[in-house]
Formats: sequence, C-alpha cells, structure tokens
Amino acid sequence: MRGRSRSGSGPVLAWRAMLENLISLSGLEERLRYRFRQQRLLEAALTHTSWANEQGVEDDYERLEFLGDAILGAVAASWLFDRRPDLDEGELSKLKSYVVSESVLAEHSERLGLGEYLQLGVGESRSGGRAKRSLLADVMEAVIGAVYQDGGLESARGVALELLESALGERVEIPELRDSKTALQEAVQARDGSLPEYRHVGEKGPDHDKRFHVECWVDNRFLGEGDGSTKKQAEQRAARAALAELEDGSPESDGALP
Repeated sequence: MRGRSRSGSGPVLAWRAMLENLISLSGLEERLRYRFRQQRLLEAALTHTSWANEQGVEDDYERLEFLGDAILGAVAASWLFDRRPDLDEGELSKLKSYVVSESVLAEHSERLGLGEYLQLGVGESRSGGRAKRSLLADVMEAVIGAVYQDGGLESARGVALELLESALGERVEIPELRDSKTALQEAVQARDGSLPEYRHVGEKGPDHDKRFHVECWVDNRFLGEGDGSTKKQAEQRAARAALAELEDGSPESDGALP
C-alpha cells in the first residue's frame, strides 16, 4: 500500500508487506463491480485507525467513511423518491433510515467479504474486529467514499445502488417495506379467494396540490380507507388500513372475513 509515512520508509515497507499477506484486492473489486485507478484509496478504506497508529501511517478509513455516509444518504433519498411514489415524506424518511442503517450496511459488507480485507491493529484483531457489525458498516461507507474519490459520483452511485437493491430485496417486517396492496390480496385470497376493491370516493384541492381519497372493500365489506397526493398512494394506505383491520379483527383459523 502507498500511505504517507510519519517516520520514514519503515512503516511504508511494513504496510506493503502486510498487503502481500492479504487476499488480493482484485477479488473485492470484482464483487464491487468497480476497478480502482488509485488503489491507495481502497487500501485506506480498509485500514483501521489501530493498524495505522501501530504502523505510523496516516491514511485510514475514517475520513472516507464521513464522505461515503453523505453520498449514500443522497443516493438513497433520490432512489427512494423515484422508486416509491406511494410514500409521503415521513414514510420515505423511515424507509431511508432503514436502508442506510448499521444492520443493512453490515449485512452488505459481509456479503462482499470486507472483513477479510481489513487491516487491524493487534488488539482490534484479537477482539474480533473483523466480525464487528459497527466496524463493517463504517467500512462499507468508507468504500463508497473511496469509489467516489476515485471515479466520481456515478461510480459511487453504482456501488450504493447495489446495496440499496439488496436491502429492499430482504424480507423485513416493517410497514414501509411492504407492498400493502399485494399483501392484502394474498391475505384475502388465502381466506376465501376474494379480491379487494378500491373505490375512489373523492378528491380535493387544486391541481398542483390535489388529495385523493380511496376506500378498500372486500365482498361488499368496508375494511379501510386512505388518502394521498396520488391515487396509487391513497390505494396503498387504504390497503394498509385494511390489512390492520384483518389482523386485529379476524382470526385466521375460521377463514372468514370480519
């Protein structure tokens, strides 16, 4: 690795010797689907402060983590805005908090095998640093920051989108991650084979700020309602309310709607 030594060539030689004992970074680049032009940036993203301090090297992951965190947040906000037009600002914020959470970042880091590549000080390594989820999450952000510094925003966006697509592909039991209309249809069909009906019962407001109101009915029974800035958003909220009604008011064992 090519770091800035604080005390001559000794630490730099030690850094390079350590790299020779690590798994080749080319395998990681393949999993990232990005090839670094400035390898030192990836190396820095994988370097813990404990190792840098022991070796007298200045470059570590912390500044790149700061950068990657900001980039991931911006990419996630834009991506969710386009992907989920049915959600309002509050719901988008909750979903964004999930997709950039420590658990999601750590899981993606594990899939990439980042722990294998980390350069850790003796104490950090002995304490199981390669498997620490908080550290794996931080390093994932640092890698995104390194990609940005090396290849620009579009390259970093590509790496970030891999993480985001993976996050929303997981089964997570929080309402913001469920397609409520699909979930309701599956629940109703499992009970008696019926299909939900969405009735658009009203709209109000000027064209630039219109609100739509939708009711959800099954077998001529009213189950829920919702409103939103689009018909799709109102339907999703009506379906969510209907799901809550089914879960609260009807035992699954009897197979009947309330």
